[in-house]
Amino acid sequence: MPDLTTSIGNTTFQNPVFVASGTFGYGLENPDLVDVSKFGAIVTKSITRHPREGNPPPRIVETPSGMINSIGLANIGVEKYVREMVPNYEKIGVPIIMNIAGSVEEEYCEILDIVESVSSNIVGYEINISCPNVKEGGIEFGVDPLLTEALTSALRKRTEKLLILKLSPNVTDIRVIANAAVNGGADSVSAINTVYGMSIDSMARKSEIYTTYGGLSGPAIKPIGLACVHKVFNAVDCPIIGIGGITDSADAIEYLLAGASAIQVGTANYRNPAAGLSIVEGMESYCSKHKISHITDLIGKVKTHE
Repeated sequence: MPDLTTSIGNTTFQNPVFVASGTFGYGLENPDLVDVSKFGAIVTKSITRHPREGNPPPRIVETPSGMINSIGLANIGVEKYVREMVPNYEKIGVPIIMNIAGSVEEEYCEILDIVESVSSNIVGYEINISCPNVKEGGIEFGVDPLLTEALTSALRKRTEKLLILKLSPNVTDIRVIANAAVNGGADSVSAINTVYGMSIDSMARKSEIYTTYGGLSGPAIKPIGLACVHKVFNAVDCPIIGIGGITDSADAIEYLLAGASAIQVGTANYRNPAAGLSIVEGMESYCSKHKISHITDLIGKVKTHE
């Protein structure tokens, strides 16, 4: 049997297949549909300091080979999350990575402080830096290396758990942002978050998303995700979690070959919450067929023509 374990920082996961933030709720919603204990990890939906209702509808639309969403970080807020969700994580038998979002550095830090003040089996934090920094006039944390490094450094001082910065593809050079995250103390980066997208109803002559623009995900963005992972792998020394358009084990293997140490399944969960488990099985079969003893032997091994 091939060894599918993978490590990020000081944490080892039973396999490299995680479920992505925003596509699997708080991790507690699907016990009758899928055995979550077989995932490598669950990444929760983004948690903010206070509850958020999110954007008005329509806020999800299907597109060719993907979907656009503009949920607006709808969530129950950190205090209710700590009170009602965190105690249940001990029962589900899978590592939990909490996704955190904020509008200023102080909000991120306060959320982290609140969670760190209670005992939990949360193994780490994925930081959503595709959020507008209201102090800086709405510029996203994830497009400015100085903001990225400062935020990462502030959070690093507050926890010894895994610190993962989720990178946006909507930047001039993702390698610069990844390097800033590592300089600030990140253990890992996730690549990528959604790509800006728009959908128009030609008959109504109207945008199909209330906010006009949203985040495009699904198979349509896989080539972008692969390129971003490969660029970061060749420029920055840290484990990478690959995200974007992964629907089967072949997609997952491609991300590992590009340089990812783990992957996240996102949009595919809407069609089949157990998609990730099929990917785990497919990775085992791939390794057996190709006589690969450890899944990590594939990391970064793509052959290019240069």
